Amino acid sequence: MPHPPLTPAEYWDLYKPYRGEGAQPAPEPGQFEWTQFPGHGPGPELLGTPRTVLELGPGEGADAVYLARRGAQVTGVDFSAFQTERARRWWANEPGVTFIHADVCDFLVTEATEYDAIYSMWGAVWFTDPEQLLPLVAKRLAPEGVFVFSHAEPGPDAYGPQQMRGKWLEGRERQLTVLRWQYPPQTWADLLKRSGFTDIDARIVPPPGDETLGTLLVRAGVA
Repeated sequence: MPHPPLTPAEYWDLYKPYRGEGAQPAPEPGQFEWTQFPGHGPGPELLGTPRTVLELGPGEGADAVYLARRGAQVTGVDFSAFQTERARRWWANEPGVTFIHADVCDFLVTEATEYDAIYSMWGAVWFTDPEQLLPLVAKRLAPEGVFVFSHAEPGPDAYGPQQMRGKWLEGRERQLTVLRWQYPPQTWADLLKRSGFTDIDARIVPPPGDETLGTLLVRAGVA
């Protein structure tokens, strides 16, 4: 039984634990989808045909590998030491993809590389203060580069930094605060514009069928 995490980084070390027998198999990087519903909504075409790509919060790394197999040089930066080590182990022999353990803001400050595309699929953009993150992303995009991210549709009036609920986050012995930043599309558009982005498309992708929760999907560029 793992001990309750003391820091947000340790919380992400425990994300999506493996409960099967033996060594955990690598996921199949056969899909690249921005929404939570398989086969619903746009795919990798939102990134164009980038040569260099940065993923913020790759987790298991399957999406980064998907892009690398299409010819891109992909770097994935994750806050979690465990998730980074697991991705490195699974994809050690996969050309064109590198996984780095770092806070995304620290990485963007210290790394001088420019990328044709930067993206976050239900990843670090959701869990990082946009006032800090967005200007850093803008500085690391190559001219005419694109920035794309998605996460769950925000609930009514649940805007700004919201404390997550769930296992480990509220206990009698300790309280761990993990925040996610949620805004309606127009607020994201305003935040991006103030950070130097152009050609901003921020919208909600409606859910399929009888599902109730859609997906916030944002795409922006730099001049």
